Amino acid sequence: MAQSVLHKAASRGIADHGWLKSYHSFSFGGYYNPERMHFGLLRVLNDDTVSGGMGFGTHPHDNMEIVSIPLEGDLEHKDSMGTVATIKHGDVQIMSAGTGIEHSEYNKNKDKPVKFLQIWIFPAKKNITPRYDQVTLKNEERHNRFQQIVSPDKTQGGVMINQEAWLHIAKCDKDTFIEYTLKKKGNGVYVFVLSGDVEVDGQQLHPRDGFGIWDTEKIGLRAASETEVLLIEVPMK
Repeated sequence: MAQSVLHKAASRGIADHGWLKSYHSFSFGGYYNPERMHFGLLRVLNDDTVSGGMGFGTHPHDNMEIVSIPLEGDLEHKDSMGTVATIKHGDVQIMSAGTGIEHSEYNKNKDKPVKFLQIWIFPAKKNITPRYDQVTLKNEERHNRFQQIVSPDKTQGGVMINQEAWLHIAKCDKDTFIEYTLKKKGNGVYVFVLSGDVEVDGQQLHPRDGFGIWDTEKIGLRAASETEVLLIEVPMK
C-alpha cells in the first residue's frame, strides 16, 4: 500500500534576507521543523530568489550531492577546483562535495533577479574526490513526458550523482496524463510543482506544493492546467 506525505507551499519555512528570499521544503538554517527533516535521502529543497548582483560568498560543503536547477536568470558559480561557470534556465548543475569543496554563487545580472532550486541529497559513498558537472538540456524533450536531468550513470542522461537517485522534469499540456515508474525498489519519489495545477495519484497539487510517495512501483500524473513538475526519486533509507 502506497504511503504519502503532503507539503503545501504555504507550509514551507521562509528566510527573507532582503537580497535573498528562500523557501525551505525541509528544515534548513533558521527554519527547524522536526516533522520536515528530509524525505528519504532528500535532505534539502530550497526555492531561492537572489536580487541583481547579489549572492552567496565563498562557503564550504562536504559529503553532500548538491543539485542546482535555474528557473530564471543567470547564476554564476566559482569553486575551489577552479571551476568558473554560469548556469541558466535549461541547465542543471551538480557538485559532489565529497572530501570538501568551497564555492560561491552570484546573480550574474545587476538588473534582474535569478531564481533557482537547490537540492541536497545524501551521498552513497562518503569522502569521494569532489566533482563538478553541468549540462544544458533541450526543453522540448520534457514536453508531455519526463526528461531525465540527474541519474547515477551519466550515459542515461543529465548529470551524474553519487547516489541511486534520479531527477526528472515534465512540462505538460492541460489534460495530459503520464506515468512514472520508479527506477529502484525501496525508493520513493518527491513531486514538486514548479507551475500550474496537477493531480498525482488522486492528490490535487498547486504551484510549489510538494508530495512524497513511497511503497509504490509507479505514479500517475494528470495535468489540470498547463503545468511543470520536478520529480526527485531517492532511496528512502
